[in-house]
Amino acid sequence: MIGFRFILALMTAITPVIGNGAETPLREPRITAADREHWAFRPLASPSLPEVANEQSVNNVIDRFVLAGLESGGLTLSPPASRRTLIRRLSFDLTGLPPTEEEIDLFSQDFSPDAYERLVDRYLSSPRYGERWAQHWLDLVRFAETDGFEHDRLRKEVWRYRNWVIEAFNRDLPYDRFLRAQLAGDEIGDPEFHDEWATGFLLAGPDMPDINLVAERRHNVLNEMTATVGSVFLGLGVGCAQCHDHKQDPISQADFYRLRAFFSNTVKLQKNVQLGHVVNERGRPVPESRLAVRGDFRRPGALLHPGFLRVLNPSGQLPDLSLADDRSSYRRAALANWLTSEDHPLTARVMVNRLWQHYFGRALAATPNDFGVQGRLPDHPELLDWLAVELTNGKWSLKRIHRLIVSSATYRQASFGAGPEWQRKLTLDLDNRWYARMNRRRLSGEGLRDAMLALTETLYDRQGGPSVRPPLPEEVKSTLLSKLHWVPSSAEKDRYRRSVYVFVRRNLIYPFFDVFDRPDANGSCAQRHSSTTVSQSLTLLNSDFSLAMAENLAQLAIEAKGERTEEALVWAYRRALGREPRAEERSALQVFLAGQDRTDPMAILTDFSLALFNCNEFLYLD
Repeated sequence: MIGFRFILALMTAITPVIGNGAETPLREPRITAADREHWAFRPLASPSLPEVANEQSVNNVIDRFVLAGLESGGLTLSPPASRRTLIRRLSFDLTGLPPTEEEIDLFSQDFSPDAYERLVDRYLSSPRYGERWAQHWLDLVRFAETDGFEHDRLRKEVWRYRNWVIEAFNRDLPYDRFLRAQLAGDEIGDPEFHDEWATGFLLAGPDMPDINLVAERRHNVLNEMTATVGSVFLGLGVGCAQCHDHKQDPISQADFYRLRAFFSNTVKLQKNVQLGHVVNERGRPVPESRLAVRGDFRRPGALLHPGFLRVLNPSGQLPDLSLADDRSSYRRAALANWLTSEDHPLTARVMVNRLWQHYFGRALAATPNDFGVQGRLPDHPELLDWLAVELTNGKWSLKRIHRLIVSSATYRQASFGAGPEWQRKLTLDLDNRWYARMNRRRLSGEGLRDAMLALTETLYDRQGGPSVRPPLPEEVKSTLLSKLHWVPSSAEKDRYRRSVYVFVRRNLIYPFFDVFDRPDANGSCAQRHSSTTVSQSLTLLNSDFSLAMAENLAQLAIEAKGERTEEALVWAYRRALGREPRAEERSALQVFLAGQDRTDPMAILTDFSLALFNCNEFLYLD
């Protein structure tokens, strides 16, 4: 008994003192100077530019930081990739689509000093850019168009959020305004661009409208919303503090519920009534916010007011809630203003880290949703900080950071080589943490589908509007509880729109995407897995979609070259891979033709097209 009392006293000394709704003074772990010394919590400061020996390899400041690290280990940047490789890499990275044959030819023959820069600007100005980069963001914010859980009911009009994100990227909406709109577009957004749609970010998570207790549902929705804001904008696992003080990071349970208090008026729930697609506080009184003892919604603790995370708020700044009126509480606007303030240490760092990740397959800080003390330290901390400062100094323009990254010699390196120097790079830096070469990256399921549609002239490139539903394979349709769960689009051409517009159901990922590691949208996905499985090859070889695309490519080849089958094979090869077959590959084509016991060019070319879609060179970016 004495031992139990001792343990109880010890627990009371190190955890908040909370009552059952009583105004008990709140006690929580204090933030120390050592806590604020963690690299991600330090103020942003522009680092000095390093000196490098190999100045001729430097295209811009990014290369200075990378090359300084390489030279310290006796390494250098790899030579530039071929022009064919560069345009394919750049086209997929910026637009998500393969370059056309005409684009490849023009770029390969354009040796003017600014040829590459003009190509970058053209891709950044394309409406395809927003469609490409919106998909990364939608993964991050757990976007879907159904509730999830058992019934997985459709949420009407949430597609408007996706379209808002695409448009925001295309017009290069500054990142600070991009963030502010998603937290408080109804309060401080631009009505001309429907910034109220951006608040769909807050409501995009899974929900169970038929739960018995509305209070429990409200607790779950607000906790999920708060945790997602922490992951997406702060790169911190604040959700770990909803039941107890964070075990590693200096975030108390009270910190979590102060942050949650900014959102306390975002939802008004009724049983069996779904969440809306935008936030609207009009006419609602703001409910009080209390800490939930041990995370239990039935045990209300100390009363808490909106407040910023203490470890990121050394001055003790209080949110400005003076704008509150009948229209809204303006609490979310106060949070958005703090997150985008000039001295915030995380907002810009987290975002530029995400941009780098999607170009190189690995973020500078390799745990992009966890900048806390258990996350990975950045491999190039000075480069990360320099990019973050560039983002804020450049009026938060994301296209400016994209342009810097893709214009660097680091990005333009070859991904493979030969000889002793190449072997030395592999030996000293097998994981390529120091960027002595470009990483090869596999296309996503969406990228593969869009590439096959584009190459076969099947892609319907209409922008915006509601989501579309391609047909499902029969074996998948048979598993649906209701045929209404996936009704294919009535207009045939809509079934061939870009993948970013394909309907997103939580309990049924479109099979072609599922096999290529699409996340399930039940939580924020900062980085997709990239598996290599037999089912991927079987899908590319045997699915109805792959066969239809192969037949389309075969038909195009016949239209281009007639009955001259060998020439048609070469045409299809160039169409799919963006280059002429080499001498040994031409020999292999002749062997393939000689082994055919059929005289039907369409059948031969269809089989060959399926093989092209399964080539590593088609599936991967060098």
